[in-house]
Amino acid sequence: MKRSLILFALSKRAVSGYVSPLPNRAVARKATTLFIRSMSSKSEHDLVVDPFCFRQFAESDKSKGYGGTIFSVPIAKFEDIVNERYEANLLKDGYAPFCKHLFVKNDFTDAQVNVLPITADNEHLLRTKYEARNEKELPVLTRYFPKDLVASDDNPLPVGKYLDLILYSREQINKENAAMGNDSNSDAPWGIVSIKAQDVDYELPMQPITNMRNALGADHGGSGIPLNRDDYMHAYNYW
Repeated sequence: MKRSLILFALSKRAVSGYVSPLPNRAVARKATTLFIRSMSSKSEHDLVVDPFCFRQFAESDKSKGYGGTIFSVPIAKFEDIVNERYEANLLKDGYAPFCKHLFVKNDFTDAQVNVLPITADNEHLLRTKYEARNEKELPVLTRYFPKDLVASDDNPLPVGKYLDLILYSREQINKENAAMGNDSNSDAPWGIVSIKAQDVDYELPMQPITNMRNALGADHGGSGIPLNRDDYMHAYNYW
């Protein structure tokens, strides 16, 4: 069964919440970093929210116009909670050696799931759009359900049972920052680059186009990991 994302804002998107793609977080601006995290670069936490992920928090101006999952909980409080639950042995391997996942029970946010199965009853509601997540990415074709067409106050989307915290190592973050001229203003071992609300405590496949974008490298919004056909076909079968 194929699936599509849901766009939470009244604009065009093709994924539910639009947090499933693994981002190239290096394109987040240093100004945004300093606006929200004006603390010393030394961190007492193992996990910090990376500037790319600020767009998922209402306190950041980056969240305005963002169609994905947005958290009302402050960034500092979110970091405190997830660090209390963090243990190194809980980390799960991601799509590359520098990427890990931490799955935490979602009992402190109201984040809703952002993926719906495509059925004969709702396929006519699908929309498409060419979209880039920032000014440095190549626009790619995406498909999505507008949230206002598939959910309402009387029929809301379910709150996700888990949060998938997608982490990049500090080494990888520094490498991408060096290429883009940015600074995350942190020395924490792991940066949270994306957060997905979902009903399972394991990784869901990234969208096929994200596999392709990653293979393009940092200059076009990817991570530089070569395309793996098996991973791509796994994503295709899911999406």
